[in-house]
Amino acid sequence: MNELVLELLALNQKLLESIVGGDWKTYETLCDPSITCFEPEARGQVVAGMAFHKYYFELPGSPQKPAKNVSMAQPHVRLLGHDGAVLSYVRLTQSLDANGSPQTGRMEETRVWQKIGGAWKHVHFHRSPGA
Repeated sequence: MNELVLELLALNQKLLESIVGGDWKTYETLCDPSITCFEPEARGQVVAGMAFHKYYFELPGSPQKPAKNVSMAQPHVRLLGHDGAVLSYVRLTQSLDANGSPQTGRMEETRVWQKIGGAWKHVHFHRSPGA
């Protein structure tokens, strides 16, 4: 894998860890303020901006305990020139249920990254429940 692909995969992993860890500050620095998305929480509507996402970070009890582990299964990176990329993968989230038993959740995700002002920013994603 080339260095750019490795850099994008590392940034995306950092983004996912900020989500499961409830780390708004890191999430906000990785995302463009005008980010757009389609995700189950949006009920079929396109969401633009950060306010929708911040709501979930600020819910009482966030981040959820116990700590979760998150990884990308079979990531595929498509570079769009030198300043754009599309990452597609299945996101696996490992955690413990209420009884302390291990469980793994899955989501199918596509995330778009764009280099803006010399830094990679997360600009769009589409997230769907895995089968």
